Amino acid sequence: MAICNLTFVHQKKLYTMKTKINKEKTFDTVKVFREIKEKIAKETESMSFEQFKEYLSKNQLNTAK
Repeated sequence: MAICNLTFVHQKKLYTMKTKINKEKTFDTVKVFREIKEKIAKETESMSFEQFKEYLSKNQLNTAK
């Protein structure tokens, strides 16, 4: 079907984009990430560099392989 053979009404329908419906978030990743960062910052604010390195090694996540 060639676009040039369509009437204006058909072309308008062809080019009309549907809008997305915004759903309310059930889990806010950014909010949780900021809370975790603030918790770590409070726990480590008075640590020396060596203590901080030890803290990181103890609290390292184990990734699935």
